[in-house]
Amino acid sequence: MSPNRPITPSTLSPKDLPWQIDWNKSKCTLCGQCTTVCPVKAIELGVFRKRKVKTPIGLMTPPENEYSIFYGIRQKTDPAFSCIGCGMCSMVCPNGAIMPRRNDEKDKLCFHKNAGGKPRTRGGRRNDNDSLLDRIKFIRISMLTDPALDAGRHEFDLRTLLGRVLPPEEGLKTFREQGWAPPVREIYPLIIGGMSFGALSPNMWEGLQMGVAYLNEEMGMPVRICTGEGGCPPRLLRSRFLKYVILQVASGYFGWDEIIHALPHMKEDPCAIEIKYGQGAKPGDGGLLMWHKVNKLIAAIRGVPAGVSLPSPPTHQTQYSIEESVAKMIQSMSMAWGFRVPVYPKISASSTSLAVLNNLTRNPYASGLAIDGEDGGTGAAYNVSMNHMGHPIASNIRDAYLNLARLGKQNEIPIFAGGGVGKNGNLAANAAALIMLGASGIQIGKYIMQAAAGCLGSESDRCNVCNIGVCPKGITSQDPRIYRRLDPEKVAERVVETYLSFDTELKKIIAPLGRSTSLPIGMSDALGINDKAAADRLSIKYVV
Repeated sequence: MSPNRPITPSTLSPKDLPWQIDWNKSKCTLCGQCTTVCPVKAIELGVFRKRKVKTPIGLMTPPENEYSIFYGIRQKTDPAFSCIGCGMCSMVCPNGAIMPRRNDEKDKLCFHKNAGGKPRTRGGRRNDNDSLLDRIKFIRISMLTDPALDAGRHEFDLRTLLGRVLPPEEGLKTFREQGWAPPVREIYPLIIGGMSFGALSPNMWEGLQMGVAYLNEEMGMPVRICTGEGGCPPRLLRSRFLKYVILQVASGYFGWDEIIHALPHMKEDPCAIEIKYGQGAKPGDGGLLMWHKVNKLIAAIRGVPAGVSLPSPPTHQTQYSIEESVAKMIQSMSMAWGFRVPVYPKISASSTSLAVLNNLTRNPYASGLAIDGEDGGTGAAYNVSMNHMGHPIASNIRDAYLNLARLGKQNEIPIFAGGGVGKNGNLAANAAALIMLGASGIQIGKYIMQAAAGCLGSESDRCNVCNIGVCPKGITSQDPRIYRRLDPEKVAERVVETYLSFDTELKKIIAPLGRSTSLPIGMSDALGINDKAAADRLSIKYVV
């Protein structure tokens, strides 16, 4: 053993890592591009010494060792620099000489990730490929539909309502007594969920905003995008495009000084205000923007020093219950915009979701409820949170809708579902299933990152380094040397293409139901599944 490389308790071999580097010496020209683009510095140029035993011809001459030196690519086995399988090395290699390969056995790295006594954080996904939504089938077909609803023509629009829809008699009474009616927005049922300016790179954020503006102004699709925690660039707050944006206020209140100062100068009201109380991937825990991503611009918008980590408290420190939140937070946000803007909370899916929903039904200022299921991604969550905490979104949404139905308010308070929708690529089918289980709309995040920007992460723990600012595609990095790889115009183009394809697919599911004037919210008789326990739990049909 070399004295320069002692074996310690944390020493691993490439075979112990989840990803191994296959390198072909005969193809490699040692250009160094692969080592340059590797986001975690998992490979390096190295000097190798090869020993060859030279066998003599005669029996009397002893064999000799012949040594040769060559240069090549070496994979690091230090847990801090382990390969994440992103494949950037193979993308830039001009000769196809290198490729990451998934290990064929369970890696040992999971036992060594707690370097420094800290649990492992992971940006992105739960590492769980199973999805209940993917197993749901649509079994109800109307045999006498309007020809305009033919799945090949789709001459109808998909719209949903964001805001409190009071019954006619109650709405008239409220208007007569208070001179006010709850604000309601007609929007597209697929919302780009909260991904903050700071979590996403400037190029990614700009591309998303450009795509949403194009969909609204050129395609006539009222798509909305949520800012996430952290505010947004001041120029957006003072532009006419603010009406396409849902502003999120979370427990850290980052970026809200900028929003409050911009209030007198706003040309348009925002679409809505979302008050975030929880995230699906880590319920009961606050957000965290790590110091790697807090540059001067992000620090200025959030009103903090540059280069420090920004953890949010797990709860809003000024409220002690959801009842107090409704009384204080929702009403104060409504007052700030003159009661013209819908205000609603976002919570993690849990067994307490119904308690929150029941409280919202008693307050006319609550404009809806967003529920984030356990598959909801986040920029930096611990393994234990992402893999073992939370509630599946399908059953939580179903419970919430049936609870509203029992109260006779299923058409009054909209519920928006998020958390792993379309994580296996079946976005339209997953969205349709959630709508028929009771959701008024769907929030997506990871899907749009993969569809619009080519995110390399996967449910099998490939890449998933969103939290440390080294995203190889420049989607979640604040380093200009990295995020310049991302073209905002290409991102916007892909956002538009994604929405147009989703629109076509969702209409192909909805059209045979015979519904054109409204979404089939809660139309559970159209759903079936070949799992008896799941069918009973969701109150849908069991089909085999």
